[in-house]
Amino acid sequence: MIDPDVKAQLSSYRQSIDNIDAALVHILAERFRCTKEVGVLKAKYKLPPADPAREEYQIARLRQLAEDAHLDPDFAEKFLNFVITEVIRHHEQIAADHAEQGAAAK
Repeated sequence: MIDPDVKAQLSSYRQSIDNIDAALVHILAERFRCTKEVGVLKAKYKLPPADPAREEYQIARLRQLAEDAHLDPDFAEKFLNFVITEVIRHHEQIAADHAEQGAAAK
């Protein structure tokens, strides 16, 4: 049997976690909306889907932010690498779609 006060505190923490998870999903959705537009712009001007210099800068920046926030920088880097990989995959698909549309228009 769980003490009612402990149960209430646990429930409160879990509600906060649920709220944070919802915010993260919305933030990621907004981030990917923006990166989709970047992908469209890159495809239009035939720029490469990946930008290693930008990625390197972002990883260093995020690692510093993580350190400042007392979050494991290795975890933050793994998370950003996961996001970057997904963004590049999206950019490659956008570029392929853009190339197909250009070929179909000819």
